[in-house]
Amino acid sequence: MRKEKNRNSFSGSLGFVLTAAGSAVGLGNIWRFPYLAAKDGGGLYLVVYLILAFTFGFALLTTEIAIGRKTKQSPLTAYGKLKRGWGGLGVIASLVPVIIMPYYCVIGGWVVKYFLAYLTGDGTAAAADGYFTGYITREGQPVLLMAVFLFAVAFVIFRGVNKGIEAFSKVLMPLLLLLVVGIAVFSLTIRHEDATGTVRTGMEGFRIYVIPNLEGMTVEKFLNVLLDAMGQLFFSLSVAMGIMVAYGSYVRDDANLVRSINQIEIFDTAVAFLAGVMIIPAVYTFMGREGMEASGPSLMFVSLPKVFASMGKIGNLFGCLFFAMVLFAALTSAVSVMEAVVSSLMDRFRMSRRRAAAVETVVALIGGIVVCFGYNRLYFDVKLPNGANAQILDIMDYISNNCLMPVVAIGTCVLIGWIVKPSVIIDEVEKSGCKFGRKKLYVVMIRYIAPVLLAILLLKSFI
Repeated sequence: MRKEKNRNSFSGSLGFVLTAAGSAVGLGNIWRFPYLAAKDGGGLYLVVYLILAFTFGFALLTTEIAIGRKTKQSPLTAYGKLKRGWGGLGVIASLVPVIIMPYYCVIGGWVVKYFLAYLTGDGTAAAADGYFTGYITREGQPVLLMAVFLFAVAFVIFRGVNKGIEAFSKVLMPLLLLLVVGIAVFSLTIRHEDATGTVRTGMEGFRIYVIPNLEGMTVEKFLNVLLDAMGQLFFSLSVAMGIMVAYGSYVRDDANLVRSINQIEIFDTAVAFLAGVMIIPAVYTFMGREGMEASGPSLMFVSLPKVFASMGKIGNLFGCLFFAMVLFAALTSAVSVMEAVVSSLMDRFRMSRRRAAAVETVVALIGGIVVCFGYNRLYFDVKLPNGANAQILDIMDYISNNCLMPVVAIGTCVLIGWIVKPSVIIDEVEKSGCKFGRKKLYVVMIRYIAPVLLAILLLKSFI
């Protein structure tokens, strides 16, 4: 192993918080959170998500950051160092970002394509029927733009923790937040009259978003809301994929972990909420309630361009700003995914940063090409255990997010809750002299509640 004294570290708590928040604020927040909120009763989903974020999410986030700082190791080696015989959990945790990175870069390439379309004034064409499908099924440009996105991420990783990741986050995150707030405010002010004379406004869409809708609510439906919110937390907080362990290993021993974790929670929750404010009012105003049923790529690359086209002359500018914001979010998240892999290679195989980054870049490039070809030369259609139809990208997403991430989280809860005991994490958090205010809540969550909820979430993936 490399000597811990030579390990890089964040220059301060601000750099760590912005970097961790940048990891958390990604495509999942933008294209999944608003859809789930609209589907699961608006304000009801928001309340459930908020409660889970500061209990369930807090427990997992605290655990992973503390494991990283205590061991000063990446996810691949941290678990084995914490407890002999548990290195296998680190292997699974490290597999998650390896699987995610190629298809995340493919989606990042799609974002680049749409950003360039709006930047060059071609937003009307981007809103046409079949534009998205026609693009992803092409053989050349999707691969090229995937590579452009990947190399931009690799460049940041090559520069290291301070000059690369931290400096990048300090510039991009304030810009991202400014765009998010600006677009959200504009979304609330819009008004549209359709062909039938029906007038809808952004504020009406906002009320649908924030006011709880309990119509037809049953115990089964509420359980689905709970599981949707919990699944979203994996994306929102970047837990169970090795990222926070890696970033935690770069946090100084004298840093106030309690304050940093609180700031990450607040930042992430605020941006997730604002993502809904950006999207739901705008989609409702121009497409009605039926437009709010879209999620994932269909929401971002099909529905929203049609919304921008309906805005008239300002639509192209709005679309350009929106996809610039999405591109920033995708880049900060992709950097964290790649760093989780690179730091693991450095710690386990004693590689230099540049060599480890080069290896992961090649692996991600090959994987990204395969994913791109999954829409043309390598296209096939299979049914997943949960009943969804899928091809290569969907299969990789299912394996990493629906299967491996819950397994990593459950294993982490068992390791900390029952094997090495919660006191190991509590002592690490309080090492710098800060008071762990939610100590009792943490113990209850990590030992009892979180494992049960995670087991239910895992079972849901197969039903």
